Amino acid sequence: MKPLRIAGPAILLACALLFPWLFPDPSVTTIAIFTFLFAGAAIGWNLFSGYTGYISLGHAAFYGLGAYTLALVCKAWTIPGGYIPLLFLPLAGLIAGLFAVPMGWIALRTRRHTFVVITIAMFYVFQLLAYNLAGITNGSAGIYLPNPPWSADVFNVPFYYVSLSLLLMALGVSWWIRHSKFGLGLLAIRDDEDRALSLGVRTGASKMGAYVLSAVFAGIVGALHAYYIGNIYPSFAFDPVFDISVALMAFLGGVGTLSGPLLGAIVLEPLQQYLTLQYGGNGVDLFIYGILFLVVILLLPVGVVPTLRQQWTHVRARMHLLSPSQLNGRLASMENPEIRHLPQDGHQKEHV
Repeated sequence: MKPLRIAGPAILLACALLFPWLFPDPSVTTIAIFTFLFAGAAIGWNLFSGYTGYISLGHAAFYGLGAYTLALVCKAWTIPGGYIPLLFLPLAGLIAGLFAVPMGWIALRTRRHTFVVITIAMFYVFQLLAYNLAGITNGSAGIYLPNPPWSADVFNVPFYYVSLSLLLMALGVSWWIRHSKFGLGLLAIRDDEDRALSLGVRTGASKMGAYVLSAVFAGIVGALHAYYIGNIYPSFAFDPVFDISVALMAFLGGVGTLSGPLLGAIVLEPLQQYLTLQYGGNGVDLFIYGILFLVVILLLPVGVVPTLRQQWTHVRARMHLLSPSQLNGRLASMENPEIRHLPQDGHQKEHV
C-alpha cells in the first residue's frame, strides 16, 4: 500500500500537468480550470468548517472581496493584461483575510445555527454594499478587468497552471494543518469545544486562525476567477451559489478529510457547469443543486471518502480476524460439533 500511496499522487500530478496538451479543446480546459478553482475554494472552506465543525455559508463574501480587490487594483494602477495581474493574487487573499478578522471576531462569539445565520447575514451585507457603493464598485454595471494578450489557442493554459498551483498549495496547507498540533486542536474543537478548552486548547485563537486562512484561499480564488472571466459585478462576486457549491463539494467527498473536497469538486463542478448551461437562465439549476445537497446529506452524511474508508476497514478487519490457524479451526468446528464453540487458539487446539 505504501508504494501505491506514493505512486498514485505522482501519476495524478503528471496527468494534471499534461492535461492541457493532451486535451487542448478550450471547452475542456475551461471546465478543468473551474474545477481546480472550486476545489481550491472547497479545500479552503474545509480548513475552517471541516476541521472545526463551524459551518460557514458566508464565504462568498471573501470570494467577492478578493475579486473586487484585483479589479480595483488593476483599474487604479492601470495594470495591463498578461501575467502582471496574477502577481496581485496574494494581495487579494491578504485583503480578504484582513476583512475576516473583524468578521470572525463577531461571528465566532456564537455557535451552531446562530453562527450559520450570522455568516449568511454578513454575506448579504457585502452584496448590498457592492450595489450601493457605486463610486467604488461601479454598482450593477461592474468593473472590467484587463484582457490578457494571449492568443485563443493558448488562452486557457496560463490560467490552468495557476489554478493548478493554487490547488496544490491548498492541498499542502491542508495536509500540514491536518498533521500539526494546530490541526489537532481544531479537530478537538469539532469533537467537543468545551472539553478542548478545559484541556488547554486555545479555542478562540485556533478558530480565528483557521477562519482567516480559509478566507485567504476564498479571496485568491475569487480574484483569479474574476480575471479569467474578464469582469466583475455584485451578483457574480457575492453569489450564494458559491457557498452552496463549496459546502456541497466538501460534504460529498467527506467534510474534515484531506481528499474529500477535491473529490467532491471533481464530481460536482462539471455537473454544475452542465446545469448552468442548460438551466442557468430560469433558476432550475439552483433547484437541482439544492435537491442534490439534501440527497448527499441524507444518504452520505459522512461523505464518500469516510464511507469508503470505513468499508475498507471492515474488509481488512474481516481478513485479519481469520488467521490461517483460526480458519482451520473454523473449518474443523464445522466437521466436529464438540469444538464448534471453543476459541481457536493454539493451546485450546492441543487440549481438544
